[in-house]
Amino acid sequence: MRVLVTGGAGFIGSHVADAFLARGDDVLVVDDLSTGQKTNVPDGAAFEEVDIADGNALEHAFESEPELVCHLAAQASVTVSVEDPVLDCTSNVLGTLNVLEAARKRGAPVVFASTGGALYGDGAPLPTPEDFPARPLSPYGASKLAGEAYVATWARLYEVPNVVLRLGNVYGPRQNPHGEAGVVAIFSGRLLDGAQPTLRGEGKPTRDYVYVDDVASAFVSAAGGGRAETYNVGTGRQTSTARLLDLLQKAMGTAIEAQQVELQSGELQASALDASLIERELGWRPTVELEDGLSKTLDWYRHTKR
Repeated sequence: MRVLVTGGAGFIGSHVADAFLARGDDVLVVDDLSTGQKTNVPDGAAFEEVDIADGNALEHAFESEPELVCHLAAQASVTVSVEDPVLDCTSNVLGTLNVLEAARKRGAPVVFASTGGALYGDGAPLPTPEDFPARPLSPYGASKLAGEAYVATWARLYEVPNVVLRLGNVYGPRQNPHGEAGVVAIFSGRLLDGAQPTLRGEGKPTRDYVYVDDVASAFVSAAGGGRAETYNVGTGRQTSTARLLDLLQKAMGTAIEAQQVELQSGELQASALDASLIERELGWRPTVELEDGLSKTLDWYRHTKR
């Protein structure tokens, strides 16, 4: 197939591009490089530097006539969304609409990367099923929910098998440990530098940590499913940030005392995703245990620091 991956120079998107290349597909990566890196684009993939909020430029990129679109380009920071909700909306809502329209003109289905934790909010049953009402706590969660509505509406209106994947807390190689990033990347970077890590909320908040290769395989599974649906992609297990730091310190052989700070506005207390639906319908399930995934991730960070 001809597969177009928006955000394919980013952390998750580059692994999704890898997965489709590995099965023999032609892959075009579209990314504005605002947070992604050109070095993440896999060998064998074509690349175009495009902002998805620019409809005309995006339309030009779609002249490759993709048969499938994996849409991962997004403003993905909860903190940034609170500080600049208009920027968040422009990227995650208008950008998604532009992608859907460009895909519609080619008859290409879209697999959309949404969020699990930021969408359901606090107070959800754990693990949370897809039919629990979304109650986002941040503009980021709200913009992803709006994007989902467009993806599902386009599926019904134009009879294409668009898929929404609500991802857990994804971690693994290529995640940027600097600035606003996933906690696994941040902790790994701090520990490798011998610096003090920071624990928010006394390390009590929990997340559903899912390894990036498992997430990439979910995109491949969704591409072959032939149905319009919304699926959670996670492990169904909660891990506190304090426990996560303990596992990383054990793997690193360090014992650095963490600095304690309060949770920031819009951050969840707890999250875990019920991924039984995608297992029943598409046969997907996570295969990488947390300890193994953390070890692989640390090995990658060690190698990149050499």
